Amino acid sequence: MSFKKLAMKYFILSCFKAKISDLDPNVSKKTSSSRLSLSDFSKSSTLSIMSELSNSFYGSSLHSFTLKELKLITQNFSKTNLLGEGGFGQVFKGFIDDKLRPGLEAQCVAVKVLDLDGKQGHREWLAEVIILGQLKHSHLVNLIGYCYEDEHRLLVYEYMEQGNLDSKLFKCYSATLPWLTRLKIAIGAAKGLAFLHEEEKPVIYRDVKASNILLDSDYNAKLSDFGLATDGPDGDETHITTHVMGTHGYAAPEYVMTGHLTTMSDVFSFGVVLLELLTGKCSVDEKRPHREQNLVEWARPQLKDPNKLERVMDPRLEGQYSTEGVRRAAALAYQCLSNQPRSRPTMRTVVNTLEALMELNDIPIGHFVYVVPNEKSNENSIQTNGKERGNECDELKNGNKSDEEKKKQKKQKEKGRHKNRKGHRNKRKIKPLRTPAFYSDTALYKTLGTSLYCTKQAPETNAQTSIEQQSNYSNQNVTV
Repeated sequence: MSFKKLAMKYFILSCFKAKISDLDPNVSKKTSSSRLSLSDFSKSSTLSIMSELSNSFYGSSLHSFTLKELKLITQNFSKTNLLGEGGFGQVFKGFIDDKLRPGLEAQCVAVKVLDLDGKQGHREWLAEVIILGQLKHSHLVNLIGYCYEDEHRLLVYEYMEQGNLDSKLFKCYSATLPWLTRLKIAIGAAKGLAFLHEEEKPVIYRDVKASNILLDSDYNAKLSDFGLATDGPDGDETHITTHVMGTHGYAAPEYVMTGHLTTMSDVFSFGVVLLELLTGKCSVDEKRPHREQNLVEWARPQLKDPNKLERVMDPRLEGQYSTEGVRRAAALAYQCLSNQPRSRPTMRTVVNTLEALMELNDIPIGHFVYVVPNEKSNENSIQTNGKERGNECDELKNGNKSDEEKKKQKKQKEKGRHKNRKGHRNKRKIKPLRTPAFYSDTALYKTLGTSLYCTKQAPETNAQTSIEQQSNYSNQNVTV
C-alpha cells in the first residue's frame, strides 16, 4: 500500500473517531488502532512524510515554523536564552507573540536545535514529530511545532518552568525536594510511561532518566526527548532487537547484554529514577567511594531490609517522610530493578502502588523553634545605649573646651570603652554551633538539647536578687 493511500485511510478513520478523546482530557486525540507508527514511514521520503503529515488530521495541531520565525522568538538563538544542551542539541527559551500565527496564543516555548555534528540526527527528529504529533497526554511534554528547512531540524515545545528533575535533585543548592513532591514527580512519570505502554501498539520510551523528566510550575512531571523512542513488538513477538542506545546507569541489563528491548526495559529504568528520588544520589558517580559508584549495585540489596533502609535514604530529608511510605516505595524499586524482566511490575501497577502512598499520613511534622532572649541581654543593651547617649551629651557640653583637654578626655573614654567591651565579650560570648545552618528543628534539637523545649525556673534567691537589681537600675535612671 502506498503512503498516500495509507495516510488517507487513517484520515477517514480519524474523522469517525475524533470525539472519543473528549471523554478524557488526559488522553490524546487519536485511537490506537489508527495511529501512524515509525515503521509506516520507513520507505517514504522525508518530503512526502512532512507534506502528508501536515495535511492529515494528526498533523493539524502542529505548526510548521520557518527558521526566520524561530530566530525571531529566540532573539537569534541568543546565549542569554540558552536553557541547556543534550544529545540532540541546544535548547533555547523563546516567546511566541499572539501576532506570530493565527490561532496560536502568546506563550513561552522551548526551541530545541539539532546539532548537525552531534550523535543524533534526522531519524531522532522525525521520531519526535511522529510520536508527539499524535500522542497527547498530561504527562507527556506538548510538541507545539517543528521546523524543516534545508539541513536545519528544530522542535518547539511548551516551556517547563522548573526545568528537569536532574537539576532539581542533584544540582539545586536551595531547599531540597520534600518527600510528597518526590512522590508526585514519580507518579507523573509513571503515568506517562503507562500511557505509552498501554497503546495497542506499545511505544517503548527507551531513555527514562532524571534529565528527561521535566517539571512545570506545580512540579507536575512530563516525559520529554522521544528521539530514542520506538514501537514495541507486534502480535506474538515478545521483544524487538535493536542497537543498544540510552544512558549508562539507567539501561536494563538484558537490553545491554542482548539488545532485546521490551516495555520492561522502561520499568527497570524507572526503578533507577525512583531509587534516585529515595537516596538523592545520581545513578553513576565516580567521585563516590568505589563500592557506591553504581547506585543500583550498592543500594538495591539494602532496600528490603528496614534496618538498613535509613542508610540509603537522602539525609537532606532529615526523617521528614512517611516511614511506611518509604518502605513500600523501596520495595517497589527493588521489584523494578530485578534482573529478571518477568519479575518486574507493569507501569500500571507502579502507578497504583505509588498513588496509595500519597494517602499515608504518618509524616512527622517539624516544629518551629523560637528562643526567647534573656533579660540580662536586654539590660546590657539598654546600658550600652545609655552610655552611648551620655557620651554624645558630654561631647556637646565640652564643645567650648580647649583641644588638649578634649584629647585627654577622649583617651580616657577610649580606655574605659575598651575595658567595657572586653567584659561584654566574655559575658555575652556564645559557643558557636558545629554546623552553620539547619534544615529543621530536628537538627537544632540534636545540637542544643532539650533546653530549647522547656524553660528552667530560677531559684527564689536569684529571682529576688534580679528584682532588686531591676529596681536599683530604674532608680538610677530616674536620678539621671
